[in-house]
Amino acid sequence: MIAGVAHLAHLSHAGFVFAREGVLALIDTTRLPLPLRGALRIARLVERPASKVAANRLAAALTRLGPTYVKLGQFLATRPDVVGVVFARDLESLQDKMAPFPQAEAEREVEAALGQPLRTIYASFGAPVAAASIAQVHRAVVAADHRPVAVKVLRPGVERRFKVDIDSFIFVARHAEKLSAEARRLRLVETVDTLKRSVAFEMDLRFEAAALSEMAENTRNDPDFRVPAVDWDHTARDVLTLEWIDATPLSDRARLEAKGHDLKRLARAVIQTFLRHALRDGFFHADMHPGNLFVDDAGELVAVDFGIMGRLGAKERRFLAEILLGFITRNYLRTAEVHFEAGYVPPHHSIASFAQAIRAIGEPIHNRVAEEISMARLFMLLFEITGLFDMRTRPELLLLQKTMVVVEGVARSLDPKLDMWTVAEPVVREWIARNLGPVGRIEDAAEGAVEVGRFLGDVPGLLARGAALAEQLDTITRNGLVLAPQTVADIGAAEARRSRWTAGALWVIAALLAWLIVLLVH
Repeated sequence: MIAGVAHLAHLSHAGFVFAREGVLALIDTTRLPLPLRGALRIARLVERPASKVAANRLAAALTRLGPTYVKLGQFLATRPDVVGVVFARDLESLQDKMAPFPQAEAEREVEAALGQPLRTIYASFGAPVAAASIAQVHRAVVAADHRPVAVKVLRPGVERRFKVDIDSFIFVARHAEKLSAEARRLRLVETVDTLKRSVAFEMDLRFEAAALSEMAENTRNDPDFRVPAVDWDHTARDVLTLEWIDATPLSDRARLEAKGHDLKRLARAVIQTFLRHALRDGFFHADMHPGNLFVDDAGELVAVDFGIMGRLGAKERRFLAEILLGFITRNYLRTAEVHFEAGYVPPHHSIASFAQAIRAIGEPIHNRVAEEISMARLFMLLFEITGLFDMRTRPELLLLQKTMVVVEGVARSLDPKLDMWTVAEPVVREWIARNLGPVGRIEDAAEGAVEVGRFLGDVPGLLARGAALAEQLDTITRNGLVLAPQTVADIGAAEARRSRWTAGALWVIAALLAWLIVLLVH
């Protein structure tokens, strides 16, 4: 209960910042109960004057609240089903750019992480060239061989800050799911858990180094794409040292054109690179915004910042390929069947009806260039359909969905007339032919035979464990299940504490939680 009060106090501060920055003005109050409308009017009394309210109000509020909220905002920008289309479009402007922490602190962190004085590691260690919510990057020169490198340093104290904030998000998500069937369908708890796991990986820079190494192996023969090499000798939990990349940011269209790069080719390369990694490798860069993509003088894409990575199992890759191919070929019935086979749509619904619904999504965007597609209308239709067919959020696909949206946006910025389906088709068809054709079937059969052999080898052990379990069940049914005295005492004490706190605190949780749910869901 004490933790609950702490979470509510913590979230109340966030609510004040939202009100102050004018975020509450974006909420549609027409369908809200009268008491909540009154509460919103009162909360808006602290709102800044209109002349001082930022154009992107929610993005401005999240930036003020700090690193965890910036990450949350980036995550929710891909979930209009949770925050609504208006908020999602506001969050699209949110950039993971923070003020750098002091140079002296960065140098101390490097020395502590690598266990050596800075001057013995690097001949020079410059000021930060980029600063984000979790870490910042410095340009340096290795003392031993005078190689230019990029040194990424974790922010001091950032782990504690993230833990406190994310625990509060989980608190809200759990109570929202208890009170709202829609929150349960959207799987808010699992969504926050996905964010939590993603951030935990970002907090250990050795994981990012490993991701870079794995991606380098997967893509060593890929056209148009490469990643920086890792300097493992100067990498630790809080410090990551990489090859320095001299390249042009993909976001700098003017410089790309001045250097003679083919922007249409680059747009195609962004789409095909992502699909190749997701389908072929099941391992993809899940933060492919323009700030993390560069173009070297040879015209190759170079990706940086591998803190957020996505993985897909073999089954998910097959479903993804078949769904994409179904949209490309306008075979909406097969696309619907794949959704049912994957368990994305509950079996009590009609396949034919679902095929009709996804036709309403596919037809308006087929053979249309990017600039002719209204993503807002497309999202609205998609979310209406997911609700109509009781489709629950798939947490394992959240990073994939997020990255597909970001990649499409990056490609559109380079070539507004890009037809995403035409560009995607060669990669999808190649994967289908390789994995679902004759060669793939032979490999699946061989793997199946190996699994059968393993199972047969395990049968004696399984039988022995089954016999032991049967004996234990027989003992329980004859004598009953007996709890240890200490266990009984602990359960009684816990229930007593819960009863004392519940009566005095329930009204606080109910009032504040209702307000938070309106803020996060609507």
